[in-house]
Amino acid sequence: MSPEQFLEAVLRHRAIAIFRGQHQGRAAAAMDAAVGAGFRIIEFTVSTPGAYELIAEFARRPGVVVGAGTVLDLAAVEAAVGAGAKFLVSPVLDPQIMAAARDLDVAILPGCFTPTELLQAHRGGAACQKLFPGPDDIASYVRAVLGPMPFLRIIPTNGVHHENAADVLAAGAVGVGFTTSLFDLAEVEHRHLDKVSERARLLLAAVRHFTMAGRRQA
Repeated sequence: MSPEQFLEAVLRHRAIAIFRGQHQGRAAAAMDAAVGAGFRIIEFTVSTPGAYELIAEFARRPGVVVGAGTVLDLAAVEAAVGAGAKFLVSPVLDPQIMAAARDLDVAILPGCFTPTELLQAHRGGAACQKLFPGPDDIASYVRAVLGPMPFLRIIPTNGVHHENAADVLAAGAVGVGFTTSLFDLAEVEHRHLDKVSERARLLLAAVRHFTMAGRRQA
């Protein structure tokens, strides 16, 4: 999957399920619940035990685009892509990681917070720019930044939940990522997967609300 194809997938689905935890088996079960509820773009942070095995497992599933998050060095880039990751996400803007992703023709989403960082990421070839951490009012921030730079492809991954997801997308974000608003680690640890499924459906409903509103306006 090229960076352009990844962007097409983001614009089609708009939502990314992101798992960060401390138990490999629980991670697989929790992500199963999210995929079963309708998520089609998913991410495992490499800080999760067994992350590369999880990436390899889910990469074999048809219709699921899997990526690696919290990528902080070149070893993680190579291991993640080798396992089957179709996109890489980092909490920081690292030119070396971006260059490695370009060489491998894999989408990279570097972490950015300021308008300067967002522009640098865009000019460096980032398929999308991860807004991290999330400001207090994510929608207003996204709207303000896109005013002078509408070509940015911003994906907030911190602080987005079912109550603000549609507003963030309406402000111009190309997609949103759900981490703690999707996966409650206490519930995951105790295998309350029905609650993960319920939350996943709630979040995807918020995303669909934005999508349907856009169709009505068109």
